[in-house]
Amino acid sequence: MGFEGDEESAANQVSTKSRFRYNSPLVQVTLIGLVCFCCPGMFNALSGMGGGGQVNPTAANNANTALYTTFAIFGILGGGIYNILGPRLTLAAGCSTYVLYAGSFLYYNHKQHQSFAIVAGAVLGIGAGFLWAGEGAIMTSYPPPRRKGTYISLFWSIFNMGGVIGGLIPFILNYNRGEAASVNDGTYIGFMCFMMAGTLLSLAILPPSKVVRDDGTRCTHIKYSKVSTEAVEIGKLFFNWKMLLIAPAAWASNFFYSYQFNNVNGVLFNLRTRGLNNVFYWGAQMVGSIGIGYILDFSFQSRRKRGFFGIGIVAVLGTAIWAGGLAKQVGYKHNDLPTKLDFKDSGSDFAGPFVLYFSYGLLDSMFQSMVYWVIGALADDSEILSRYVGFYKGVQSAGAAVAWQVDAHKVPLLTQLIVNWSLTTVSYPLLAILVMLAVKDDQKGEEPSINPASMDNNSKPV
Repeated sequence: MGFEGDEESAANQVSTKSRFRYNSPLVQVTLIGLVCFCCPGMFNALSGMGGGGQVNPTAANNANTALYTTFAIFGILGGGIYNILGPRLTLAAGCSTYVLYAGSFLYYNHKQHQSFAIVAGAVLGIGAGFLWAGEGAIMTSYPPPRRKGTYISLFWSIFNMGGVIGGLIPFILNYNRGEAASVNDGTYIGFMCFMMAGTLLSLAILPPSKVVRDDGTRCTHIKYSKVSTEAVEIGKLFFNWKMLLIAPAAWASNFFYSYQFNNVNGVLFNLRTRGLNNVFYWGAQMVGSIGIGYILDFSFQSRRKRGFFGIGIVAVLGTAIWAGGLAKQVGYKHNDLPTKLDFKDSGSDFAGPFVLYFSYGLLDSMFQSMVYWVIGALADDSEILSRYVGFYKGVQSAGAAVAWQVDAHKVPLLTQLIVNWSLTTVSYPLLAILVMLAVKDDQKGEEPSINPASMDNNSKPV
């Protein structure tokens, strides 16, 4: 037995020499980034055009309401499902539903029947709950504890490159259709091809028990959980004070999408310009995630100070951006819409609204990366973090479901902006309190990483 333990330890030490090995956190986080590049990245590009690329946003609003309603339920359940099924089955099942959703708008382009889009939206909500719970567990638990901000920014950059490429698809295919109302069939088919590729790529993700960090520790010693265990642990989340402090930020973090996509990009710009804007909106997310990731990992020696500083930076920037949005929003209403802008023909009138929409993308990535960093600082085990992220995504999706119906019922645009601004503003002090009470400057407050050298096949961590 002694020789077997020595051989296992030696084997693990050899396997950690290369940072680019298949079972390294870097490669696995890159892979999940590519999966999200293909699936939710393309979904974001489709949604970011306003109305799912249609002249009338009603079908997209109703589909998104169905989507985020089921997402709210399965987002919370997704962490438990991930712990039971593992990453490959969970992610592949989730990714496949994105293809159906894009296909429903291809159908709508010809039949103008929204029933299929609504059903596809509901199915996508289930799949998105699976995908994002798995993604969150991987992104927050696989990296080494002191570099979670860097890995989150890596993921966010790859993921949002999907939105950049996805924005180029409608921009190129509809470039000569400046007055067109809805995107052409090729746009939806292009999205579907990327989404199918993402589904296949999800099968390359390793379970946490097989991912080894550079120091030889594994992400978790748990291979599979049980339904009864997950049911109990998920129920406890609703009484967990840490999750209650995160809940307002979770609710706010997707609430603003319906306003930004439909009532800024969709209202202010014509079709081809909306595609171009999305390239920069999602590109801004890459810049924002890299910037906040650096601040959260390298700005101070103390992890708690880094958290406070990061929250402060996002709060100041967010206040300035929403103030700029308010200055623009007072100039138009639902019944008094401005002439749509074109990037070539509108001259200097295009610049201000374009910078505003770009800034919204920058803020989105900084806000969400900040929240993910805080969640990742609460524990270091995939099993626990999958539940935390599932709770976050569930509350986030409940907020989004409400937001899409707020827009569908034509709530005044100024009211929508003020609500969005208020929700994000309330989140900052609550996150600061969470960092103060729950984030430690060392690893004593974290769930322990598991070193394979300290275990045999039947033992628990020592």
